Parts: sequence; structure tokens; C-alpha cells
Amino acid sequence: MSQSHPIDSNSQYRVGILHGAGYGGGELVRLLLTHPNIDIAGVTSRTFAGQPVWTPHPHLRGQTDLPFSESLGLEGVDAVVIAAEHGQAAAAVHQLDQADFEGAIVDLSADFRFSDPAVYEARFGTPHPLPNRLGDFFYRIPEIQGDLPAGCRAIANPGCFATAITAALWPLAQHLDSVDAHVTALTGASGSGARPSTGTHFPTRDGNVRGYKVLDHQHVPEVEATLGDHSRGHFVPASGQWTRGIWGTAHVALPDGVDQAAVSGWFDAAYPSGGLIRVWDGLPELRYSVGTPFCDVGAVVKDQVAVVGFALDNLLKGAASQAVQNLNTLLGLHHTTGLVPFSSLP
Repeated sequence: MSQSHPIDSNSQYRVGILHGAGYGGGELVRLLLTHPNIDIAGVTSRTFAGQPVWTPHPHLRGQTDLPFSESLGLEGVDAVVIAAEHGQAAAAVHQLDQADFEGAIVDLSADFRFSDPAVYEARFGTPHPLPNRLGDFFYRIPEIQGDLPAGCRAIANPGCFATAITAALWPLAQHLDSVDAHVTALTGASGSGARPSTGTHFPTRDGNVRGYKVLDHQHVPEVEATLGDHSRGHFVPASGQWTRGIWGTAHVALPDGVDQAAVSGWFDAAYPSGGLIRVWDGLPELRYSVGTPFCDVGAVVKDQVAVVGFALDNLLKGAASQAVQNLNTLLGLHHTTGLVPFSSLP
């Protein structure tokens, strides 16, 4: 994987985490606690200010006594990762701008994923809160958009479904004149965040599968923008009966002459070893990606149809570990630093 900066494996950096009380924030703390080149400068949460980070993240108890703070002191901070909800991240970036923060920024929300503010308004029903900053954030799946633009210091981390679906379709989009993909994917309960609602609360998911936002999910524009104008996605997301992980399939019609060997070759060429997208023979299983920083993809071809399977941990490659990949690149480190080899989940 190419990098925009020379690799510096010896430097040490101070990184702050904003809005770290949610599931994604807890995973960020866990990952950065063992990162060889990063010291956590602070973690913010208005709700838990003054309390240890293990209060909402009990698996971190005994690993750190780092407390939450209401705000982050920026002196000596090299980078900030924002794990806020949509809308709150833009407010956090505005505050960083007001404080003349010049370090790197990685945002996990959807606030800076779309260069056109009209797309944000159409998807979230409100005008973009900071449209003048949209052009400053580079949308990046590291294995696909490898190099950073010159002078880039802010990255919009892709959504979890968007990461998985884009990874599944990218090799096809590089070789086909047209990609018309029909996608169905199931996600675990943690994808809905820490605050339960009627539709996402686990008792309504247990023993049940329920589609939602059918053909209208906010991650589809991310996928189509990355794949190009010749690609369309028709997406049916569904609630799964587990806590973490996304598993799904994409069905794509193939032109005459494209067979299993050709498609397998496209995937192997798109994702060589060394990245965090792994190519499987056949469709991947969910259990081997959950708890890892990898997205697993694999294709089965028959009768001029490709069925591409994909699986990832929505809190890791779908959020926190991909944010660490992007953070690493902004800091001039190899993008897998601190992620491979990977320790098991607590």
C-alpha cells in the first residue's frame, strides 16, 4: 500500500479522542492504548466527565485509569479523532478551527463524507452545519484510496456498510463498463449505537430479522461516489440477531466471457497482501472477521452472475480500526501500525 508520507516508525504522537463514550469511542481507546507510536492525550465526554473511561466501557477496567474530560486541551496534541454522532462532529471541527488547531483530524461521523452539502441535507433532513469545510476532508478506505492529496490533514472515515459494500464491488467496478449491484446485508445491534430505540433495541431483534431504510440507506451515495458514475447500488439493510458484525452479498450481472477465474484474478489484484481487506475462496463467514480489523470478501461466479460476499466488524474495520489506519497515514506511519498482529477481543 502506497503512502503519501515517508514511514517513520520511531516517532511518538499525542492523540485526543472527542466524544469517546460510545461504542466506537471505546474501541478507539482500546486500540490506541496499545499503539506503539501513540499516547492518548485525553478523551472527552460531557456525560461522563471526571469519571474513568471504563465507566461506559467496562472491558477497559484494569487497563487504564484515564478519565473523561469535558473538553480537550490542545497544546502538544498532534491529532484528534472525532467519534461523535452526525451533526456533533461538525460542531467539534468548528471548535477546533476556533482554537486554531493545526493537527490532523479523523472524523467517524457522516458530517464530512459528502463534498456536496445538498447530499447531506437530502440524507439527514437538515442543512450541513459547516459546508465551508467539506472540501478539506478526504474520504478514504485505505486499501482503495491509498495516497493522500497534497497537504491533506483531515480524513472522513467511511461508514460501516459503505466500507463493506465498496470493498466487495471495487474490483468489479475497475473492470466492467457497468455495475448494477443488488445488495442485502445484515448488521449487529451495536451498529445502531449505545442508545436503544424501539426499532433497534435488542429484544426487538432477538429471534427476528427486519429490513429498514430499504433502497434508501445513507451509505449508498458513499459507495456510488467511490465506484464511479457507471455503478449503481440497490441496497436492502437488515437488523441481525447478534451484537457486532456485518455480513451480506452483492449480486452483479456479468458480460459474456467473464468467468470465475477472471473475477478471482480481479480481486487478488485489487487486494494484495499487506492491507486489511482479505480475499477468500467463496463467500466469507462472519465469525472470522468479527473481532478483527479486516474486511473479508469473496466471489462466486455462475451463469454470468457474480455473487460477492462480504463480512467485517462494524466497530472495527467499519469504524475504529479503519480510523486508526487513516490516523496512521496522516501521521506518516504505516497504515496497519498498532493493528497487525491483532490481539483478541476482551
